[in-house]
Amino acid sequence: MDLLHNMRTFVCVAECGSFTAAAQRMDLTTAYVSRTVAKLEARLHTRLLHRTTRRVALTEAGERYLQRCQQILGCIEEAEAEAGEAHARPAGTLKVHAMTGIGQHYLIKAIAQYGDKYPEVSFDLTLANRSTDILDEGYDISVVLAAELPDSGFVSKSLGQTFSVLCASPAYVDKHGAPHTPAQLNEHRCLRLVNAAMSLDRWRFAGPQGEEMVSIGKTPFQVNNADAMTESVRAGMGIGALPIYSAASGLRDGSLVRVLPDYSLHHLNVFALYASRQYLDAKIRTWVEFLRDTLPAMLAADARCIAEHSGPLPR
Repeated sequence: MDLLHNMRTFVCVAECGSFTAAAQRMDLTTAYVSRTVAKLEARLHTRLLHRTTRRVALTEAGERYLQRCQQILGCIEEAEAEAGEAHARPAGTLKVHAMTGIGQHYLIKAIAQYGDKYPEVSFDLTLANRSTDILDEGYDISVVLAAELPDSGFVSKSLGQTFSVLCASPAYVDKHGAPHTPAQLNEHRCLRLVNAAMSLDRWRFAGPQGEEMVSIGKTPFQVNNADAMTESVRAGMGIGALPIYSAASGLRDGSLVRVLPDYSLHHLNVFALYASRQYLDAKIRTWVEFLRDTLPAMLAADARCIAEHSGPLPR
């Protein structure tokens, strides 16, 4: 920073033609300005200015150095203006990580809507059902599902809540019947969704009697993607716990039926994580604000769909 200050002082002296005029422009003393240029010459081991009692003139080396200083200081001013504008105006590439289901069913729609409002922002979206280190992997924001977050030092914003419901195909229910209590699931083919946010072996239900835990035994099928799980349930392979965003369309068109309609499970919070509150880039700030404004309504719409298509099954 001292070198840049010294360069700016030298440029000012060269442009003003005297130490006194430069000192007045920079609101400094003439002696301070003279010492500053002397320090710069000592650093360079080169005389930059010819001095007389009334004026100064550039040496040949000083003329070359002045051109370089003007170029360097101009680049710095451009960089500062660009960085300052990044704080004020959303622009550039936003690198986002999200868990797959949330990303496919909600974020892509949100990105399209956000893009209409902020067309100068482009997205680099990675979908993966794992937690990520934002700094190490270079993400601006991570959108994750979790019951609660560990203390990571990152800033977190709540974007809403979601949950799962048990579903089967009409053909499965016709052939095998449906359980009427969580304990009766041990008599059925239960399919496992492999997800870092959910337990493989135990389903924790919220129902009329409060919380109930059921252990799931041997399973004929497991998969790590909620939409693939939905297709396996739709194909009649068994009963699966489906996130509401994966179950909604099947319940709506009748290719799925809800099993144990008085129960839900895997209640999870949706969080946006990013690195810092201070000097937050405008594209990060506006994207988080946009998600907080839009995502809860999307989640609520799917929850309403689940409720509307969760009538009791025949006994």
